[in-house]
Amino acid sequence: MEVNGQYSNTGSAYQSGTGSVQSTDYQTFLNMLTVQMRNQDPLNPMAATDFAVQLATFSSVEQQMQTNQLLSALLSRSGLAEMGSWVGMEARIYSGAHFDGESILLAPDPALGAERSFLVVRDSNGSVVDTQEIPAGTDSYEWTGLDEEGDPLPSGRYTFELESRIGDEVMDTVPVAAYLPILEARVEAGMVVLVLPGGMLVDSATISGLRQPRAAPQPTSTLGRLS
Repeated sequence: MEVNGQYSNTGSAYQSGTGSVQSTDYQTFLNMLTVQMRNQDPLNPMAATDFAVQLATFSSVEQQMQTNQLLSALLSRSGLAEMGSWVGMEARIYSGAHFDGESILLAPDPALGAERSFLVVRDSNGSVVDTQEIPAGTDSYEWTGLDEEGDPLPSGRYTFELESRIGDEVMDTVPVAAYLPILEARVEAGMVVLVLPGGMLVDSATISGLRQPRAAPQPTSTLGRLS
């Protein structure tokens, strides 16, 4: 899952919002208890022990909520420590990649029985900006970010799809994973998110693979582009 730029502010908002909700709930409870006391039957008033039970019950629930929040925070910190060892490695994700002139290594997975495979590249608006035929059966492909004229595409976010074909018929279209370096791990709103090139933030739970970084780019031949 991708986390957008506004996500970084959610954590503080969540924490302050939770405290505000607890304070409001407690004040509401006291107001209701006061109204109950004012409107009780003077000939049959509520016993003092009943008020004490209500206060104790509310206090117990409030403490349990605070305990749950503390446990969630501790688990997040524990996850952050574990994910810290991921920094510097390459993560396999399906939510696209940020292109800034450097080639991006993809992991296509052609459908079984496909005769031809085509890589379809879309920009952040969802428009197709490049279509390339890739070698049949390949499971690793380096996208250089060049258009049909051989000029580099603008910097920005791109997503990738793979069309598997039999003849001219498209039999399957699936997202293509990219391997991207992990720059940082941080906690956002109780979740551990990973910072990728271009400022991309992704939930660590969406990572489908992890590996050591490449020693050097490996060029991949191109069979051709579709006009």
